[in-house]
Amino acid sequence: MGLQTIAYECEGVTLTGYLALPEAEGQVPGVLVAHEATGVGDHARSRTLALAELGYAAFALDLYGIEGFPRDEQVARHTELMDTPGLFLSRAKAGLHVLAAQSSIDTNRMAAIGFCQGAATVLELARACEPIRCAIGFHPGYVRSAGSPDGPISAKILMMSGSDDPLATEDLLTNFATEMTQKGADWQLHLFGGVGHTFTNPAIDALHLPGFAYDAAADRRSWAMMRSLLEECLGTD
Repeated sequence: MGLQTIAYECEGVTLTGYLALPEAEGQVPGVLVAHEATGVGDHARSRTLALAELGYAAFALDLYGIEGFPRDEQVARHTELMDTPGLFLSRAKAGLHVLAAQSSIDTNRMAAIGFCQGAATVLELARACEPIRCAIGFHPGYVRSAGSPDGPISAKILMMSGSDDPLATEDLLTNFATEMTQKGADWQLHLFGGVGHTFTNPAIDALHLPGFAYDAAADRRSWAMMRSLLEECLGTD
């Protein structure tokens, strides 16, 4: 089992994602994987492979069209996504369309997961009424992008944050809960006590950022919660 590189276009920009397929015959459920602000990289690719090992076809999308840029470019690239009306959603939808176009995908059984910025990505897809059965976020960014859609939410929502995450403030969590409740969504918000931001990625510790830290227990527990909801919504063959 390995990764297949797929180049695709979105509004004149070439993006590069990674597809992992399970060792199964016939059509299987599909899961979109959305990366952190650092761009599609080892973390997103490893999670894509892990999903394939669970029996899902998984595709790691690309929101930038470039990999391996210096860390000081991250803010600028993230800001462009957030501040350009419709850009965040259009690139998220482009990735979902690549996943849905694979012949091995059962397009009636699709989901999306994301990490940090990627969690905001999957929420955008849910708000846009894209055909995903659930949207799952690990240490999400809760700030909405310019032009964020505001449709009804039929996908089941699971967001998982650390109680010490500086990017998951009380106001942002309250706004998220209020939105989900007003829209009558099937939603969950789980807080891991004493845990910070980026708790699923061991590489974060090398940056020594206040409030950012890997947490093995939260990583393990959040992945198990994801598996449970995917099984509920999609099943596996």
